[in-house]
Amino acid sequence: MPREYQFPFELRHLVYFREVAQLLHFRKAAESLAVAQPALSRAIAQLESALDADLLNRTRRGVELTPAGRLLLDRIEPLLRNLREIPGEVRALSSGEVGHIRIAFTGLAMATVLPGILREFSARYPAVRIELNESPSSAQVQALAAGTLACGFFHPDAATPRLQTRLLLREHNGVLLPRQHPLASRSHLQLRDLADTPFVLFPRTHNPGFYDRVLAAFHRAGVTPRIAEEVWPRTNAVGLVRAGLGATFMTPSEAQHLPPEVIFRPLEGPSPESRLVIGWPKSPAPSPALAAFLAVAEKAARAVNGAAASR
Repeated sequence: MPREYQFPFELRHLVYFREVAQLLHFRKAAESLAVAQPALSRAIAQLESALDADLLNRTRRGVELTPAGRLLLDRIEPLLRNLREIPGEVRALSSGEVGHIRIAFTGLAMATVLPGILREFSARYPAVRIELNESPSSAQVQALAAGTLACGFFHPDAATPRLQTRLLLREHNGVLLPRQHPLASRSHLQLRDLADTPFVLFPRTHNPGFYDRVLAAFHRAGVTPRIAEEVWPRTNAVGLVRAGLGATFMTPSEAQHLPPEVIFRPLEGPSPESRLVIGWPKSPAPSPALAAFLAVAEKAARAVNGAAASR
């Protein structure tokens, strides 16, 4: 055992002393501890010898604490309290009831499934601290592979062999238009109808797969896209559409709650598909807190995919 952890007394000596110091009576303390009074007296004497200090003054009327005894009582009280709490804290940690999870997300995740997952998880595990960070898909995949993220909500554009993933959302995009756009009165549109409309996209490096699916959809529609801006995060693109500076792509699920200045229209014919997954490293095994979070996300995935299958 390391020298700094070699003590001339045992934990029971501290427990015995605390009981005597609280009750100021050897007989009552012995009864409370369920030990013989001579054994209790010997333990206190051993502790005083180990500390080379008188801790108690024995009088005919009972027991009084010496200044050294008062100091020791003040020091061991929080120590014993912390030791008493350790088993419960360990059980809580191993069951996922406490902990810390670093989670990254995209705008699509926050606009669709993530709020419901966070709401249910926080209600079930209020002591788990969640650290949220909006991050592009490409950055999330790198951070997950490096182990600096617990899990992420992102849009895969290639195989992720080092990650476990679960599909949460898969939808074809429509378009978000300024409400005053000339085509806003039509209930459905095709990309070829938007040949003269500038589009607000995001930098290709953030999600090359979806960006290429956008270009492929335009190509199949026989249209060369007019890309006016490439911005991130997602809220900036919506803001530019609100300002009347162009259109952008959006899934139907994402379009449930929109500001009054914009309008969503489904696309007929070619349209890019969005895929949202939750991903986490294959190894090491998830912490109990992360495993609990993934279980809640799995429930949400079943609900979303079940609803999609019933449509």
